[in-house]
Amino acid sequence: MSNSKIVIVDYGVGNFHSLYKAVSLFSKDVVLSEEAIDIERASALILPGDGAFGTGMAGLKVRKLIEPVKNFISSGRPVMGICLGAQILLTHGFEFGKVGGLNVISGDVVKFSDLRKGTKIPHIGWNTFSTFNKSPILKGLGGGSYFYFVHSYIMRPQSDETILAISKYGGRSFPAIIGKDNVYGCQFHPEKSGEDGLKIIENFVNLI
Repeated sequence: MSNSKIVIVDYGVGNFHSLYKAVSLFSKDVVLSEEAIDIERASALILPGDGAFGTGMAGLKVRKLIEPVKNFISSGRPVMGICLGAQILLTHGFEFGKVGGLNVISGDVVKFSDLRKGTKIPHIGWNTFSTFNKSPILKGLGGGSYFYFVHSYIMRPQSDETILAISKYGGRSFPAIIGKDNVYGCQFHPEKSGEDGLKIIENFVNLI
């Protein structure tokens, strides 16, 4: 078990009890915080979140956390975004208008479209993914792994090199995991995805 400090950033967009509990299985020092000083002192950072892109960015802005988060990312220490937290890593979101993101990974967050007739949105439930590019975050996961998704918008990175895993819903493929250098983003909720999801969290902690 890791002794390194892992900070889950609380920017007002969700209940993070299940995530805190899951990460605590692999690290003795897990902190849920909205304080810049905790981010600066962390060994790894997790950006969780549910809801709209603009709400998430506003939550970071009002707490004056955008620059601390960007500085942390620039330091090379591991960062993982989950659901909304993954989406805001990109350049823009288009939910309720165009909103600027953290622009860590070039690309946009767009509405699920061109789906098979009768497909329900949001995409809620269990789904598999297939590996697109190799990554340490995927260590020990096979093709039969299932993960829990809840989303109406999808990540659309500019470069295929930043797509680590792909899922499919309603006949359309979309990125399930993105990554670049020290930064990873999961569209699904690993903390709600059983043993397979816990494996992703463990892999992330092992990057420290």
